[in-house]
Amino acid sequence: MKHKHSWIAAFALGALCITAQAATQASTQAKPDYLPPWNPPPEGLQFSVPPFDAIADLHGDVVDPQLTVFFAGNQFMVVHDLVAAFKQAHPEYQRVFAETLPPGILAKQIEGGVLVMGNLRIALKPDIYTAGKGAVERLQKQHDWFAATADYARNPLAILVAKGNPKHIEGLKDLGRADVRVSMPNPAWEGIAKQIEDGYRKAGGEALDHAVMVTKVQDGSTFLTTIHHRQSPLRVLQGESDAAPVWSTEAYFQQQILHHPVETVAIPAAQNAIATYTAARLKAAPHPQAAKDFLAFMQSPTAQAIYRKYGFQPPQ
Repeated sequence: MKHKHSWIAAFALGALCITAQAATQASTQAKPDYLPPWNPPPEGLQFSVPPFDAIADLHGDVVDPQLTVFFAGNQFMVVHDLVAAFKQAHPEYQRVFAETLPPGILAKQIEGGVLVMGNLRIALKPDIYTAGKGAVERLQKQHDWFAATADYARNPLAILVAKGNPKHIEGLKDLGRADVRVSMPNPAWEGIAKQIEDGYRKAGGEALDHAVMVTKVQDGSTFLTTIHHRQSPLRVLQGESDAAPVWSTEAYFQQQILHHPVETVAIPAAQNAIATYTAARLKAAPHPQAAKDFLAFMQSPTAQAIYRKYGFQPPQ
């Protein structure tokens, strides 16, 4: 009888393990992989283990580059095509390094001279810096960094939601609801946050802005991102946030280019903001001729066509 009970217990334990393993596999299979970097990598040995070892916002040749560009991070999707086209137009430049981090972080990197990402230390100085027009103008007044500037694209705001819009988000005002989890750029280093907050005030006054940016931050239903162009789409895709105000091109990229299960909720013009992006050539550019050539290229029909491909509007 004792042996019979042991056999039954062993059988039950085995069945439980098989069931647990099947449940784990089903759970894994049911959760698609939406992790960045979302763009084609350069040629060479590929070794990346997201989310632990995946560098999404450093692009190209970090050793002895002939051109270094610091892009406002929300243009990460453009960089691959843009750099390839620039190399084709200027075959004398084949080693290009680019960063696509929040412009406030890039400005701190220029000021301090160093960026540390994990165990990687980068002390490269940029030839070109791109950001919103207002940010470039402020930095010029504060530091007099730039020798020349050029506007090259525009971009309005939109709201990114999961496919089917399960929370029935109709506009910015709905982001103040207690049942809506919001992914919001941090105003400390993301210029987009200030423009979204202007939209909140236009849609619902100071009360709406306070609800989203104070009350809901305190109760955890508003999440402040560190890198909004990576975190906000991923949080919506993984079901951690219900809505994320983003630049319209970020929603366009996720929905139309990657075909991820998301939707875009338009923000009416009266509550929206349109950013103008400006490229600036640094006075201290390590590669002054390359910087001049790239600044001119950013205004070319080829570069403009690439930006249009990813949903950006032309500059006025």
